[in-house]
Amino acid sequence: MGQVTSTNRRDVLRAGAGLVAGGAMANGCGTTGTATAAPPTSPSPSPSPAADRLPLQVTHGPRDSVNVALTFHGQGDPALATRLLTTAEQHGAHLTVLAVGTWLDACPAMARRVLDGGHDLGNHTQRHVSINAMAEADARKEITDCADRLERLTGSIGRWFRPSRAATASPLVARLAVAAGYPHVLSYDVDSLDYTQPGASAVTRKVLAEVRGGSVVSMHFGYQDTVDALPDVLQELHRRGLRAVTTTELLSR
Repeated sequence: MGQVTSTNRRDVLRAGAGLVAGGAMANGCGTTGTATAAPPTSPSPSPSPAADRLPLQVTHGPRDSVNVALTFHGQGDPALATRLLTTAEQHGAHLTVLAVGTWLDACPAMARRVLDGGHDLGNHTQRHVSINAMAEADARKEITDCADRLERLTGSIGRWFRPSRAATASPLVARLAVAAGYPHVLSYDVDSLDYTQPGASAVTRKVLAEVRGGSVVSMHFGYQDTVDALPDVLQELHRRGLRAVTTTELLSR
């Protein structure tokens, strides 16, 4: 894998205490409960040497690994999101959630819910628009606005950034992400296509037909098909000797 060569890299995680901003502001967010003050965070660890060796745009982890990362675009009905997180935890799995900033504004308690379950939480832009097509100032704001929400709610901007409405970031967007504190852009090598709502069995088949050691799988909150497919996906991964872990764990070697 190539080495990231961008300069002026910030720490991947910014330490500090944050306060959760207000209660839920959109319909359907009451299921998360009223947001409360986030506890102070401990100083963030430095990126591992393995993380330093990652390419700027990451599509998968080591192919000889028994680990895979199930990554989720974080927006939609918080009740479905909570059920999905709970299902993962019941199976001993940990996920990666790339949150949309407007979703965090509407459902701020979900940020702590994700982290308290042992999952990764990262940045999927503020409004989930086509970031690669935006002017530089607008694209920068999409990244930094979401980063600001994450830091305010959790004390950290998160380890990972994924561009919205694109599998990979344009060179401009990748550069802006690095400047915002994200040394790597998180892509994927398996697309579940769950957002097309093909049915739970189709989601399951698509993932299991393509996943292998080191895979990063793209999935979404907010779809019943995804919630229904997850138990079968996790059970089959276990049968194959594969483990669903956070992206941080997958890429730590």
